[in-house]
Amino acid sequence: MARAALSAAPSNPRLLRVALLLLLLVAAGRRAAGASVATELRCQCLQTLQGIHPKNIQSVNVKSPGPHCAQTEVIATLKNGQKACLNPASPMVQKIIEKILNKGSTN
Repeated sequence: MARAALSAAPSNPRLLRVALLLLLLVAAGRRAAGASVATELRCQCLQTLQGIHPKNIQSVNVKSPGPHCAQTEVIATLKNGQKACLNPASPMVQKIIEKILNKGSTN
């Protein structure tokens, strides 16, 4: 029985190492995908939109530049639950942020 198990193992240790490394990378990638946004040490916004209709926005989170990312990031949570990255330099996005700030200061 032990002999059968040994013969079933790959005879090439390099192939075994590559397979184990691939398995570790896949497991690490799945864990990173499920990690919370606050613990990730990279920019969240790889692509940005120039604007979105304000009626579709539930909330906006503005992240200042820091050790995680050198850029200001504007992440809008939409009413349908999706998140969208907005371009902070876009005039439309600046108006949206201004409206939200004014709305919060009047309450």
